[in-house]
Amino acid sequence: MDARVALLHSWTVLVLLTAELKWIDAAEVYTNTWAVQIVGGPEEADRIAWEHGFINLGNVFGDYYHFRHHAVEKRALFGHRGMHIRLQREPQVLWTEQQVVRKRKKRDVYEDPTDPDFLKQWYLSNPTHQDMNTKVAWAQGYTGRGVVDPDASYDVNDGDADPQPRYTQRNENRHGTRCAGEVAAAANNGVCGVGVAYNAQIGGVRMLDGEVTDMVEAHSLSLNPQHIHIYSASWGPEDDGKSLDGPAKLAKEAFFQGITKGRSGLGSIFVWASGNGGREQDSCNCDGYTNSIYTLSISSTTQSGNVPWYSEPCSSTLASTFSSGNPGEKQIVTTDLRQKCTDSHTGTSASAPLAAGIIALALEANMNLTWRDMQHLVVRTSRPGHLSAGDWKTNGVGRRVSHSYGYGLLDAGAMVALALNWTTLGPQHQCIHTMLAEPRDIGNKLVFSKSVDACWGRPEHVGSVEHVQARLTLSHNQRGKLAVHLLSPLGTRSTLLFPRPNDFSSEGFNDWAFMTTHSWDEDPQGEWTLEVENVAADGRDYGVLNQFTLILWGTGPSAVNPSSADFPRPSNNSCKTFDAQQICIECSPGFSLFLQGCVKLCPPGFTSGPQLLNLSLENWVDLSSIQACLPCNAACHTCSGPGPADCLSCPPHSHLVLASCLHQNQVQRKSPLPGEPQAAVDDNSRESEEPPGLAAAPSTRLPAVVAVLSCAFILAAFVGVFLLLQMRTGGASLGWRTKLPSRKTRICYKGIPTVWGDEDTVAYESESDSEEVDVHGERSAFIKTQSSI
Repeated sequence: MDARVALLHSWTVLVLLTAELKWIDAAEVYTNTWAVQIVGGPEEADRIAWEHGFINLGNVFGDYYHFRHHAVEKRALFGHRGMHIRLQREPQVLWTEQQVVRKRKKRDVYEDPTDPDFLKQWYLSNPTHQDMNTKVAWAQGYTGRGVVDPDASYDVNDGDADPQPRYTQRNENRHGTRCAGEVAAAANNGVCGVGVAYNAQIGGVRMLDGEVTDMVEAHSLSLNPQHIHIYSASWGPEDDGKSLDGPAKLAKEAFFQGITKGRSGLGSIFVWASGNGGREQDSCNCDGYTNSIYTLSISSTTQSGNVPWYSEPCSSTLASTFSSGNPGEKQIVTTDLRQKCTDSHTGTSASAPLAAGIIALALEANMNLTWRDMQHLVVRTSRPGHLSAGDWKTNGVGRRVSHSYGYGLLDAGAMVALALNWTTLGPQHQCIHTMLAEPRDIGNKLVFSKSVDACWGRPEHVGSVEHVQARLTLSHNQRGKLAVHLLSPLGTRSTLLFPRPNDFSSEGFNDWAFMTTHSWDEDPQGEWTLEVENVAADGRDYGVLNQFTLILWGTGPSAVNPSSADFPRPSNNSCKTFDAQQICIECSPGFSLFLQGCVKLCPPGFTSGPQLLNLSLENWVDLSSIQACLPCNAACHTCSGPGPADCLSCPPHSHLVLASCLHQNQVQRKSPLPGEPQAAVDDNSRESEEPPGLAAAPSTRLPAVVAVLSCAFILAAFVGVFLLLQMRTGGASLGWRTKLPSRKTRICYKGIPTVWGDEDTVAYESESDSEEVDVHGERSAFIKTQSSI
């Protein structure tokens, strides 16, 4: 009996200890840092910090500052109320919050690789299977060329400019280095492979090798937004199938500041890995980062085009790239710590950087793209074909979309081609409809419908929708049993929440904004239906929908950009030869191969021409010539051939001269003659220097020769008359000297720019002007990863 009592006592102690450890794990951990909003500038922030014993770690953005107090415990289960109250009593302090540790995970799949080593980057160039069509973009000259200096890097964990990862025996800080190599690993240097944008340089932010707080995230997401174009993030809340977490106050503000002010108002581009919680049956709509309208959420597909085991389905995913799959399938090749290479980078962590690299190529093609423009390009050019999933559907405008893949596999060549001709979208509209007047019991299934006018007749009218948010407040005894669906007026059904068997929380959802991209470009006017379903009801469940707000984001009148119907869509109906994977590799006569399909006419930026291709389907030696859409030379807009002298039309800021496109930097512009019609001036202004090797037309040289001889004759006559007059006045006998203007005198001739100062100043200004032209001529793409490099 004594033994049984002792055993029971030990078991009780063990249970209590386990419960206590779970409570400690679930409790918030407070740090010794504060986020403080202060008016009055840095001097006032320094004063407040000094008076209360804090160290001012610096300004994050706007009026927000980062304070640390060494007398407060670095990690505690309870907040320091005294310090908090002292800060709040300061008149200049508008808001303050003691920072808590937030659980953030790198979205890598950590497992021993089982597939053999390989050297080829199958996802970039694959002659026998589908790839992401990067070679077409590279062939047009777009490789992510740009300049990134140390201003794109920072160590948020240690507070210095060096993001060098901390080395350990397990190399757990390898994550950012691997992500960076996918984007910008250099080409032709004999090391590892190449990045998608291999001429781009890259910055890194070290933020996950320490305590992650709201301030740390905000600092990372707002780092130098005028210098950095693309923020690639392969991290987020825990993918455990039960967490409901997202950006806090400062991180939300960092996102908003980025899309409204970043890149001189065009908007920072935030690329986010959708999550690796597939094994836990997680849903990325419960991740407030991938579920945000401000992020471009990227999922994964395997080498064979299947849904990976770690993938999370959700309606906020926009598109997918390749990554790892099941044992035996290839993984991602990239750089690694200690100057090594790896062929085993995995998970959606590997997918987001590939997307960031492709986006860099599109930005190089058109640097005027806004953050919303880029999302439109992704929607309109991604390829759903050959990706296997059971939930593919056609939305209200005829596009195929899936909760596992979004709109399909990213296509670098198609994105660059569409970017070249893209017209910037109009301003973003937001239309808000309060849908629910009173609470409704959920029961086993609640179906609620209501018609909306999409703010018709008001400035915020949305005629073409982009993002749709259903902001819900509901209670339920076990929210993991719930599934939530939204049906658009055109019949597109989005699953906003999949059941999560591991989520036993009874907290429900408090004003959580579920987002879908599946109704992109639809007209949102009409009846919307919300379905809340208890998929595992047992008779004891109870729940109430308390609030439902429908938020429509999009544009007013329909945009003038090419739609999916305007852009040539490849078809397999005219395919002559398929490979072993049923991918078209040769078209019937009269058609050209484009994007693994056949088109009658090639799109702008391409021309039909012969291309060598292996048609034996067995080896890579027997080459035959097929008709395909070949990319125009990078200097041409449309063309009759792939060469630089085959241009038919030119992109903006270039002019067509003898079938070649010359940049306007090379154009000689004439000043209009008095009384000459403006149209004639415009025509003359397009006369350009001849391309190298091209003979000048006599009709353009003759007037110039006559003008020069005439000026020389007039000048000689003027000098002769002047000398004759001087001699007659006796100036010669007095030893006269002609007085020339000093080098500091202002010389002003009509029609010639006025120059002040000496020759050195003139040379300096000319050099400066030249530099300005070069700067504006660059197509830069700045990349940064949100983890260590």
